[in-house]
Amino acid sequence: MTLIGKIIIVLFLLAILASLISGAVFLIRDPSDSRRVVRALTVRISLSVTLFLILIALVLTGVIQPNDPYRGH
Repeated sequence: MTLIGKIIIVLFLLAILASLISGAVFLIRDPSDSRRVVRALTVRISLSVTLFLILIALVLTGVIQPNDPYRGH
């Protein structure tokens, strides 16, 4: 896997973490009728599904190889 691919995956993970933290802050600080928590959750789920689909595509195309602990050497 190239360095660019690794950077993209790390950026996705950092964006998911930032969305999680912002959702928690909105949940604590905002009034109960605020929609920012729902928006943060939507962003986090969208980023997670997108990252999952990217990883599946990378595995199917052979760019990354999953570990096989049961393969004999």
